Amino acid sequence: MLNMAVIDDPREAFGCLRPVCVLLTREPTVHNVERLRTQLQGLSDSALQQLQEYILFPLRFALKTPGPKKDSQVLAVVECVAYVLTSTCVQSWELLRDLFSELCVCLCSPSNPGKPAPVSEELKTAVVQALDALLHAAYGDIVLHLFEPPMMPALGLAISLLLELGEHEKSRKLQMAALKCLQVFLLQCDCPQLHRSMNEEEERMLGRTFASFLPGITQGLSRVVTGDVKQGHAVTVSAMRVWFKTVGLVMDEKQLSKGKEKPVVELGRVGELMVQRTKEWVKDTGGKLAVLLKKMLACSSGHQHWKVRMEVVELSSHLLSRCPGTLVDSISPLLEALVGLVNDESSEVRARCDEVLKSMAEQNLIGGNQAFIDILSENLHSLTTSLPRLMRTADDQDKLSTLNLFLGYLKILGPRVSAVLNSAAHLQRISKALMQVLEMDVTDVRIVEERCFYNEAPGEQHTELLERATQKKYFRYFTDERIFALLQQLCRVLGYYGDLYLLVDHFMDLYRESVVYRKQAALVLNELIAGAAGMNLEMSVGQKDLVSQENLKAAVTSVTEEYTSLVNWHLVTTSVESEQGDSTAFSQSRLLSITTSANTDYLKSSAGLNPTIGLMNSNIWQICIQLEGIGCFTLALGPQFRLLLITALYPVLEKAGDETLLISQAALGAMRDICKGCGYNSLKDLINQNSDYLVNDISLNLQRLSQHPHTPRVLSVMISNSDASLLPLVVDIIQDVLMALDHCYDERAPVFCVVLHSLIGAFVRWFPAETSSRNECRNPDGERGLPEEMTRFLLDYHRQRQLAEGNAAEEAELEDTEMPPLAPEPDDSEEGPAVKPELPPHISIAKEVMERCIHLLSDKSLRLRLKVLDVLELCVTVLQSHEHELLPMAHRAWPPLVQRLTNDDPLAVLRAFKVMCTLGKTCGDFLRRRVSKDVLPRLTGSLIKQAPVSARAGPVYTHTLAYKMQLAVLQGLGALCCQLDLADAEFNVVSDACLHYLSCRQPPKLQEACVSVFQHLIQVDPDSVWLTLNELYCPNSYEPKHSSLHAVQLSGMGKQRNEFTENILKLLEEMQ
Repeated sequence: MLNMAVIDDPREAFGCLRPVCVLLTREPTVHNVERLRTQLQGLSDSALQQLQEYILFPLRFALKTPGPKKDSQVLAVVECVAYVLTSTCVQSWELLRDLFSELCVCLCSPSNPGKPAPVSEELKTAVVQALDALLHAAYGDIVLHLFEPPMMPALGLAISLLLELGEHEKSRKLQMAALKCLQVFLLQCDCPQLHRSMNEEEERMLGRTFASFLPGITQGLSRVVTGDVKQGHAVTVSAMRVWFKTVGLVMDEKQLSKGKEKPVVELGRVGELMVQRTKEWVKDTGGKLAVLLKKMLACSSGHQHWKVRMEVVELSSHLLSRCPGTLVDSISPLLEALVGLVNDESSEVRARCDEVLKSMAEQNLIGGNQAFIDILSENLHSLTTSLPRLMRTADDQDKLSTLNLFLGYLKILGPRVSAVLNSAAHLQRISKALMQVLEMDVTDVRIVEERCFYNEAPGEQHTELLERATQKKYFRYFTDERIFALLQQLCRVLGYYGDLYLLVDHFMDLYRESVVYRKQAALVLNELIAGAAGMNLEMSVGQKDLVSQENLKAAVTSVTEEYTSLVNWHLVTTSVESEQGDSTAFSQSRLLSITTSANTDYLKSSAGLNPTIGLMNSNIWQICIQLEGIGCFTLALGPQFRLLLITALYPVLEKAGDETLLISQAALGAMRDICKGCGYNSLKDLINQNSDYLVNDISLNLQRLSQHPHTPRVLSVMISNSDASLLPLVVDIIQDVLMALDHCYDERAPVFCVVLHSLIGAFVRWFPAETSSRNECRNPDGERGLPEEMTRFLLDYHRQRQLAEGNAAEEAELEDTEMPPLAPEPDDSEEGPAVKPELPPHISIAKEVMERCIHLLSDKSLRLRLKVLDVLELCVTVLQSHEHELLPMAHRAWPPLVQRLTNDDPLAVLRAFKVMCTLGKTCGDFLRRRVSKDVLPRLTGSLIKQAPVSARAGPVYTHTLAYKMQLAVLQGLGALCCQLDLADAEFNVVSDACLHYLSCRQPPKLQEACVSVFQHLIQVDPDSVWLTLNELYCPNSYEPKHSSLHAVQLSGMGKQRNEFTENILKLLEEMQ
């Protein structure tokens, strides 16, 4: 499509436009208006400017024609007028005034001039945009005539209509156009066009005019700002911008400081509309604006869209810079809004807020810098007074806003926080508020119930798991995790800017003052020291030098000593001493939290105090927080904390062995922090490099075990987290433990079994034994070739034939010839007696531990018997490479082990069976006859007895102890039979007992375990298994290949598919 040539000559342009304008004047139709607009697009701007009034005449005439008009006709005319105004300048005040009035008439209702006409949204939008274009087109200072007193009624009408459109219209586009037009009326448009700048007198006149409209504008726009969020953030932002620009214009301190305004005379009734901005009026208006402002800030400061929050910053900046003396009542809420956004989640908002606050502080904008600081301090004091109430009553979102505000005040005050905290009133209110806000919820019974597995200290192999198990804290007055993060940051900022000695002393007094405040005070102390060291701070205002290392070390030493003192470290965390395994002789140091009395007898036994769940949970969390504090202090001090390890590491290791899961996790977290802060590569390095004084402390404390009942925990944790290089250091201590166990095993066995379990478990990791060849089932296909297998088959067949014919003597001779000699013949030529080689230390210790375990297998405590069985299993694993030491010990352990297998609690039976399976792996030949005689009948009998029960049971049965026992026996029985190489009779007993579990009616896990039993039995005697399975269900028929051969008849032939079919077919397929 070819571009039309642009007409630049006014005469030529007039010739083209004259017919169209005449026709439009006679017939003001939409078609004629569109023809005119098409012609206008072919004219240059200069030609349009010279013919402006001529072009506008028919358009204005169409608007003023009396009678009803269609919306489409008026819309076309208004859009054409806007096009002309956009391309030209209005140089005549009369034209500006007339067009202004005519456009307003198009917008207002004939019956109610103060309200918009009931016309389409498109027409309203077009009229508003035409008004915008008219004001932009005004040339020079003629637009100022619009704000002179005679134009007050017309101007008021236009503003009223625009406010109605901005507040009540549903169209977002129309709302935005109306609000933008209002901003244009203020001559403070944000569009990229060039605008005429005003001098002071012109601004003064504009402010005086808009003072008359200030109540309507501010109230209407405040309703828009606080309206439904569905209107969109853009509408809210525009309304706020017009609001603060209007207020900033009318209440401008520079305008009002020039002296008293001169009253305008000879205006008649129009003069009554004018407002005299006297001091009384300014004061009264400022108070009313403060009310509206607080409502707006309450809605917009926490708005979900960052642009609205950014506009809050701009509003505060504009009003504080222009109206600090006239909006006195608004200064506090405006500063509060700025301070609350210092920690905004949007980086743009934070950056702009910081810029505004720095500018205000540097330029002394609010009555001098001292006044600015005074206001901040006063607001901070007021906020701390109401903070506990707000934390109890407000919802989490309001709490977030309040804490953001609190943190913002601290950041803005910066180094001056120290001066504020020197005020006893300020510090007292802040501390009391923190104590109440951080009150923890300790009602959850799971805290005290959660225990470490097997009551052992998790070793380094569990560290990765524990790192993921974060300790989530629960608080009484909030649930949002962001609130706790804000409180932590708030305390760090206090520690960063405040006087560390003052703060530590104050919160240590609160820590000692009452058990109610102890956990909160410890939380605050941890964060104060972290903040003083500059840890995890996002500082943006008022940087300062960090506290000296000496002062930091002194504070850390003081707090650490308080944390690890007897009264604060050994608190009661369980209500049943017997479950702890500690005797009453050891219970003197298990303390309840001290009360408010400083003279509490903290050595009073807790056995008769019956602590509540809440008290125990509280003690658990107190210990955890103190452990977190020690880890935090290490990171704060860095390598200098090594000097404190001699007093701090032992208590931390003691808690790492605690049976309460939360405490153990917290202690391991503290150990990891110590490694990180002090420069150790791992927990192993931490233990090994400090083992000298740790071992010395353990040795001394073991001699006074009644005063240091938790010493075995420390030894257990050291062993669990170290390597074989620790063994020479602890050999003597282990002997002391074994000797103490011999002298008083009734009292100390539960305590020391934890150590022995950790020790032997460490031996398994440190000295992996070589697996004996007997541990593996024979695999005919993998170990022997076909000729060897045939030879073995024929020899077995010959042996069985001889037995059948009664040639037992020959069989005995044959067995004798196959038996290897038990020991080599002594060589008489050797000189001197035979010397038994010295055992390695770990083998010697494992042997001694196993001897003690044999004696403890019959203890009355089920918990102790279970622990002893665990230790016994580990001892067998360690000794398997020294068979000459293991077999005598296994012989001694067998009678009490059989008692556990056949006459004990199901839990003990289950654990004892696992021990027997381990023995089967290491000394199968030794156990063959004993298992066949003492154990196998009972196990198979139990399986047969329980099979109907499990076949009929529902899903809940899988959670019972009987099911777990069945599953454990089936999972271990196959390998045990394979390792023991059972005779035919025992073989058949096992297979007959397990056949019941091939049924599809059994729970799936039991079926899988049963299949695994037969898979092992196949390796021992595949022919017998094949026959047994085919007797139950035979999928094939076997016809003889020759008439002289007898037909094979099996019981399972010809049977229909049954409950055993699926698993039998699976096994037969594997055998092929």
